[in-house]
Amino acid sequence: MSDTDAIRRFLEMLAVEGGAAKNTVLAYGTDLRGASAFLGGDLSHADEAAIQRLATEWMPLANSSVARKASVLRRFFAFLQDEGDRPDDPSDALPRPATRRALPRTLGHEDIARLFAALEERREARHADPLTLRLIALVELLYGSGLRATELVSLPRQALRSDQPFLILRGKGGRERLVPISDRARAAVAEWRVHVPADQPFLFPSGHSHLSRVRLFQLVRELAAEAGIPPQRISPHVLRHAFATHLLEGGADLRALQTMLGHADIATTEIYTHVDSSRLVELVNARHPLMDK
Repeated sequence: MSDTDAIRRFLEMLAVEGGAAKNTVLAYGTDLRGASAFLGGDLSHADEAAIQRLATEWMPLANSSVARKASVLRRFFAFLQDEGDRPDDPSDALPRPATRRALPRTLGHEDIARLFAALEERREARHADPLTLRLIALVELLYGSGLRATELVSLPRQALRSDQPFLILRGKGGRERLVPISDRARAAVAEWRVHVPADQPFLFPSGHSHLSRVRLFQLVRELAAEAGIPPQRISPHVLRHAFATHLLEGGADLRALQTMLGHADIATTEIYTHVDSSRLVELVNARHPLMDK
């Protein structure tokens, strides 16, 4: 069994059976081929001594990179063992570096209020021109529903209906999820959609396709500058984080939030509990009566 064949079959399994996203499959393939090259094309038969040599090679890397590479190899060796290609699993020799998940950047309620105030000022100054209506619809969906940038820009023209307060989206790994849509967002989309030709397949068309993620990023940062918010603090993904953080602050259930965000693992959603905890600690330090004494 060659490494080339083993890696190919593993990546096919990820894509077909595991439903992994294309970028995930590409990243796994890069890590596996790099490890194979270091071991002279003998990764599939590597013993614990060979794995320890790999770990030594990874020492200059950040803990997060080592953890990712080790995770990929653990899945790879487990696959080979399940397939009967090797009787053992050398994964115990892989390093387990301590990693600390970085808290996501987010925006406070005051920042969000300033963004929407800037949108309203733009609407009044430009007499609700189509590009302003498009931007309002985009921001309402980003902050009001927590859509990923790719999901948002590629929405079909008829994705939202006036009588249906939710969307059914196919997200990462082909997983479907139900996304609630606020009355405000539906109203904003309805106002924008009258400017989209009926024969357009996308809600936010551009050229021969749809609005790009890069252009969405630019539009959001331009709006931030108008609102007096440092543009480097904001992006479409930051608005998604704000959606999640503010819902949790308002008492949302973590499992419901996981469903709305489309996270496969609850551990990914749990990071928002840390964001909320940070806010509560700041609140106690600033407002608790004993803190003044």
